Amino acid sequence: MSGAGNGRLLRRMLREEWRLHAELFGGRFAAFPVLVTAVAAAGCWLLTLTGTGLEAIAVGLHALVVFFGLQVGTIGLVGRDALRDVLGDVTLLVFSARTLPVTWRRLLATFLVKDLLYYSALFLLPLAVGYAVVAIEAGVPVARVALLWVTTAGAFTLGVGGSLTLAGIGTRSRAALLGIVAVATVAVVATNVDPVSFTPLAVYADPGVDTAIRGFAPAVVLATLGPVLFRPADTAGTRTAPDRYDSLRSLLGGDGVATRSVLEVARSSGSVWKVLFSMGVLFGVTALLVREIGRATPLDPSPGIAFGTLLGLGAFTTYSWVTSFDDASEYLRYPVSMADVFAGKRRAYLLLSLPAGLIYLLGSLYWLPPVEVALGAVVFPPVAVYVFGVTTYVTGLSPNELLFDTPLFAAFSAALAVVALPLVVAALVRSEMPTTATGIALGVAALAALVGVGLARRAGPRWQARTRLQ
Repeated sequence: MSGAGNGRLLRRMLREEWRLHAELFGGRFAAFPVLVTAVAAAGCWLLTLTGTGLEAIAVGLHALVVFFGLQVGTIGLVGRDALRDVLGDVTLLVFSARTLPVTWRRLLATFLVKDLLYYSALFLLPLAVGYAVVAIEAGVPVARVALLWVTTAGAFTLGVGGSLTLAGIGTRSRAALLGIVAVATVAVVATNVDPVSFTPLAVYADPGVDTAIRGFAPAVVLATLGPVLFRPADTAGTRTAPDRYDSLRSLLGGDGVATRSVLEVARSSGSVWKVLFSMGVLFGVTALLVREIGRATPLDPSPGIAFGTLLGLGAFTTYSWVTSFDDASEYLRYPVSMADVFAGKRRAYLLLSLPAGLIYLLGSLYWLPPVEVALGAVVFPPVAVYVFGVTTYVTGLSPNELLFDTPLFAAFSAALAVVALPLVVAALVRSEMPTTATGIALGVAALAALVGVGLARRAGPRWQARTRLQ
């Protein structure tokens, strides 16, 4: 395909993305960037009230964007077996290699460019504007805010490219994937290399030609390798999944919905390993974030509270995978209530997310005091329960699609902020007020769990009524 053809394909993908969201959510989707700006500005302002510096907030924004990019990059896994089922009769251009005279790799590469442009305008620019509202008032130069937008776009590219590259390696050899991750981890630990110096955050911290080359090069390399290494499902080997339904159902107390949900995740691309990978990425991002905040400010954040909070919030990704193949109307054909469905989803969600997060917390004993690890292990499960309750109540069985609905996204963000903000503040001030901060963290987590359980119980009747009205 010529350069002009690539340009037309890119424009059509951008138009397709906007039309898809506009069709799903109507005209209110146009207000989504405004909401992101408001949330970013409010979050930055509230964090400054706790004594958190703007540079530390910028570090957090980069970490958030990297994680967001990693989640977007799972299009490689989603495209293999989920998205076509979720969207039913909607066929996106990225999945049309069989019907268009375009290779899968070119489609995927163009899709990555589309995502970078689309989300830079829809998400990253509003994020930078929200930061600017607070930063410029505090005397930060406009050029510095503009640099933030550029480097967060690079961070997003790094996340997307890294996720897709790892998925590409995994489609060819899981052993190679595990080996590369293990070797990279050992190399970083053994050589004491600062991985942040190879990210766009290093460019924001110390602008210059050398830091720009070193900081942006990995993002460019990974974004290039991802489409090259990735292998579509129809070219991969096939296998027959073993029948584990009866044994797993017995383990889950005879819950058929939970059994089905776990098996769907296990038999999808990436299997349950993608849950472990997602939690590992979030754990690593949190570790770097805690370290960078400690460097950039006089604060000494509590790693335990930080890990417990962000792992709990990140469990939302597990719920999206547990519900990837679901359609609420489907359950109307079965002698099961929506309350039973959500109860089964909760069992599957907890079975997959809690062990994955606790494994990383246990591993952190290598460098963290046992008290901090224990604190994270206590905070993590209640926050995960709260996230489940809020997500099921607000979005039902469609978390990914409905969260781009501006009113629902606002409600969801507000609900998470009510719990996340006091926990983040407790993590930031624990070195100054250890007893008070610990008590606040444990109290907020416990109360959040109770609210989450209550919301999860109400989600069944709520979505039962909605589903029957459709």
